[in-house]
Amino acid sequence: MASGDNIVRDKVTGAPAATAAGACHADSELRDAAAAAGKTEVLDRYARDYPVGPHDQPQSMCPAFGSLRVGLRMRRTATILSGSACCVYGLTFTSHFYGARRSVGYVPFNSETLVTGQLYEDIRDAVHEIADPESYDAVVVTNLCVPTASGVPLQMLPKEINGVRIIGIDVPGFGVPTHAEAKDILAGAMLKYAREEAESGPVQAPSERQSLPTVTLLGEMFPADPVSIGQLLEPLGLAPGPIVPTREWRELYAALDSSVIAAIHPFYTASIREFRHAGRKIVGSAPVGQHGTAAWLDAIGEAYGIAASRIGQAKNRFVAAIAGAVAATPIKGRITLSGYEGSELLVARMLVESGADLRYVGSACPQTPWSDADREWLEAKGVRVQFRASLEQDLAALAEYEPDLAIGTTPVVQKAKEAGTPALYFTNLISARPLMGVPGPGSLAQVVNAAMAQQARFDDMKAFFDNVGQGETSGVWEDTPAAIRC
Repeated sequence: MASGDNIVRDKVTGAPAATAAGACHADSELRDAAAAAGKTEVLDRYARDYPVGPHDQPQSMCPAFGSLRVGLRMRRTATILSGSACCVYGLTFTSHFYGARRSVGYVPFNSETLVTGQLYEDIRDAVHEIADPESYDAVVVTNLCVPTASGVPLQMLPKEINGVRIIGIDVPGFGVPTHAEAKDILAGAMLKYAREEAESGPVQAPSERQSLPTVTLLGEMFPADPVSIGQLLEPLGLAPGPIVPTREWRELYAALDSSVIAAIHPFYTASIREFRHAGRKIVGSAPVGQHGTAAWLDAIGEAYGIAASRIGQAKNRFVAAIAGAVAATPIKGRITLSGYEGSELLVARMLVESGADLRYVGSACPQTPWSDADREWLEAKGVRVQFRASLEQDLAALAEYEPDLAIGTTPVVQKAKEAGTPALYFTNLISARPLMGVPGPGSLAQVVNAAMAQQARFDDMKAFFDNVGQGETSGVWEDTPAAIRC
């Protein structure tokens, strides 16, 4: 960035602009530049919605992957990224690795177009070009770190073009701690748009409508879990509503139409704000295990004003079956658990109910009022709960508790396996399994018990490779006699 009397200013906002090289600057510099460029309101809102922990930047993947994933999974939704080319390459590579089958728009820039305001004009032109109502209901434009720090004003884009909704969001790594929370940024922005549409007049009816009152499910989950939740709700005369983030725009109206919102993932702060603006009731936790399911049915029934006798009948029907499933598939062993998806406390409850000696659960997501029930239950069972857990805290727990199984992020799993401890990657092997209702206990116990049963193999490998790659057996020895060199 230029300094002194010759500071470069954005053509549109008149504020100091970050250069492309600013992508490598410290987070504090980018944050200061963004505030000076007119992004104070956005950054202040993010600071309230997603308070940072011991680190002021993500320790996992770029947070914009979360919002990108939400947009790419929605039908009739176009996605445009505005950021450094290396960032866009990494995000699109990761999105296709995770199964996206759509193109991602990209508006390139250089230092000149960034600081003169031409980048904003290029984005505006791209949005006009792509906003075809025959193909799209919405176009999502996302500022990454450098455009946010430079104050590229996506809020100045038209709200709609040819009937296509235009949604601009900022998802900088210096203001959004995790990719899970970035999902909420886009979901919340879409809910706000849809809520204002519904308040302004008639809107398009969802493609599928329930005849029963519904409970909207907030947060991504395994596809079988909404089916299990539907079975739990049926005796109450209720049905599961849409899952937010939704798969198409019209589902947003149906989501807002539910009187009760189940915050399965309790960190969706922006989305919850929109539901509360619409006068909806929020229920935390989820139907995991016998105790979690009983408490969740009580809370949902109370929120809908359902008679206690009818709630009791639903509990009698399912809680005993879940208790039987737990008893049939016990988990025995000491475990530490950590992750960055936001469902860590739910998995922790299931582990404890299944008999595991769970000592520590760390979540990269923040504590919210809707996670309190799970936190209090776990702490009453002697489990240490750490919100905004850093990698250093997760590794410290691994060293302190010496578990039989470590469930965690990639570096935690790597550290555990290096020490000869079985480990499972939370995102791919734990959160991508049924967890709720009757199927939950057996599904989780299967993978956990199978992993712990591998301890003997780890012991054999550790003995076989003892000290290899360490001390005198590590490195390249340049003083090896020439006669025995290969």
